[in-house]
Amino acid sequence: MEDHAGSPELFLFLASTVHDMKNSISVLSGTLEQLLDARAPAAAAHAAAADADAADATHADPATAYPQLAQMLYQSKRLNDNLIQLLALYKDVGKPSYPFEPQPQLVGELIAQVASQARVLLASKGIALDTDVAPDLIWSYDEDLMIGVLVHAINNAIRYTGRRIRLSALRDGDTLQLCVEDDGPGFPPALLAAGVAAMDLPAALASSKVDFLTNSSGLGLYFASEVAKMHRHRERRGGIALSNGGALGGGVFTLRLP
Repeated sequence: MEDHAGSPELFLFLASTVHDMKNSISVLSGTLEQLLDARAPAAAAHAAAADADAADATHADPATAYPQLAQMLYQSKRLNDNLIQLLALYKDVGKPSYPFEPQPQLVGELIAQVASQARVLLASKGIALDTDVAPDLIWSYDEDLMIGVLVHAINNAIRYTGRRIRLSALRDGDTLQLCVEDDGPGFPPALLAAGVAAMDLPAALASSKVDFLTNSSGLGLYFASEVAKMHRHRERRGGIALSNGGALGGGVFTLRLP
């Protein structure tokens, strides 16, 4: 069998396949969000009436179907995030095929868009999202890439949190600091080390058994670090970090931009 390792045609074929998979998963996620939105009132009403009247066993139980749909949405969003990150890394963000376009804009609008994208999934899991950002805070960043990183960080926090996630943005001197915090037990030492390793590819691959933003691949952390490092100002560039504590006492994902 002919060795196609490193073949541009093979890479192009794989990228096209990933793109098709991403589109299909996006459609699936959208459909699940619509179903969850429609079922939310029915599930709540059914749960309230459960003690008074047993549900007919011949019909689907909305109270049971709702969390199952929520889990399907969660997994589909994780898969879609991973595919998007693979495509971005393959196309080499910053090149003509995947332009990098930082613009000065209101950070509050970024926070609102991220919260909006996460709304249905968080509601389906019974998780509250707190946001904190100054209304007049303006910074320069690539909006699409930042939304991708922060939404994925929230999706990951769902795995660790109890009942609350906090998304915040503040100016710390000449740095914009964006945080996704949860009220879970916090990150174990190996996971904290993965946050450091993600800042360079060999280290990220070496820590591939650690599960943070992706399923034991290290892709999510590495992608987030690459997006952060693309944001530069003079001799400074962005970065990411994992820590424990914060406002909610759990894990903290921090993205810093110069």
